[in-house]
Amino acid sequence: MNKIINVKSLLPLALLLIGSQAPILAQEQTEEDRISYYEERGREDAIYEQNLTTKEEADEADFWEDQEAYEKELKARDRKAHRAYMKGKRDAYKEHYAYCDHHCHHGSHYYSHATFYYHGYYRSYDRPSRTRVNTGIRIGTPSVRIGL
Repeated sequence: MNKIINVKSLLPLALLLIGSQAPILAQEQTEEDRISYYEERGREDAIYEQNLTTKEEADEADFWEDQEAYEKELKARDRKAHRAYMKGKRDAYKEHYAYCDHHCHHGSHYYSHATFYYHGYYRSYDRPSRTRVNTGIRIGTPSVRIGL
């Protein structure tokens, strides 16, 4: 009972199986592309912010307000994209912090926003952190009762 299977008859089945997997693979690749796009966009925005020079302080304040509004809108629209965008910004700020010293001249608003993106910009190294240690030791006095 040897049955010979015709390869031509299996071709539609094979195409059906491969075709059903293609949208899933395309969707995964599209998701990865979208995430990498927002991460790169965050990196580019951070570099622009680090090189930003304005003549008026009001222009700088307007820029940062617009930037905050964009990030808030992105977070409301797509949390994964916002997370990738912030990761790109955080990485770029971290790289910049490694060589940014007194030779960098950033605007007055820059450092307040940079602390949000990268905690290394906190200038509180000279202050010790406040910690509390709770010990569970109690010293009790004996109670004396006198009854009449």
